[in-house]
Amino acid sequence: MKLDWKDLAQTVVGLGAPALGLALGGPLGASAGKILADVLGVAVSTPQDVHAEIASRMGDPDDLAEAARKAESEWFAALAEVGRVQVAEVGATQRAEIGSDDKLQKWWRPAYALELSMLECPAFVATLLHALWSGHQAGITGFADLSGLLIAYFGARFGVLGVYVSGRSREKQACSTGQAVPSVVNEVLRSLVKKK
Repeated sequence: MKLDWKDLAQTVVGLGAPALGLALGGPLGASAGKILADVLGVAVSTPQDVHAEIASRMGDPDDLAEAARKAESEWFAALAEVGRVQVAEVGATQRAEIGSDDKLQKWWRPAYALELSMLECPAFVATLLHALWSGHQAGITGFADLSGLLIAYFGARFGVLGVYVSGRSREKQACSTGQAVPSVVNEVLRSLVKKK
């Protein structure tokens, strides 16, 4: 009978290592199985060999349970190491992007601000003033009917611009000091917690 790592999951859970059992039953089963095989001293980490080793140790359930818990502890350590490496890589990527000379990254936000404040808003105001000045009733009615939509649209556009200005200022401070600058929300929350 050919075994799979999933077939060992329930046995490992029963030995007091539920997280390792869950891992054996999931997509990382082979990795978890390798750790279990190493702890049990199995030369070849196949489900059949690990199952045979577990079956041979059933006479000493305490020793077997201790081995399963040790394997689970090593599994947690392996997951923590993977997480540490991922966080370090994400941080390195972010630092590289902040210090990048990429023109698109440096200029998309200023281009957005310039387009909104120098083209879109003046064009909107000029169109509205022209409709009012010339007494174009259909234009005035159209602006009145769309006023809620226009307020939401420009509110969202200027909201993005505000987030950009705030975020870019924090990025520049972080680059100059080498430390992350807390956001306004974090500062407000910190002050509220201090008052309690």
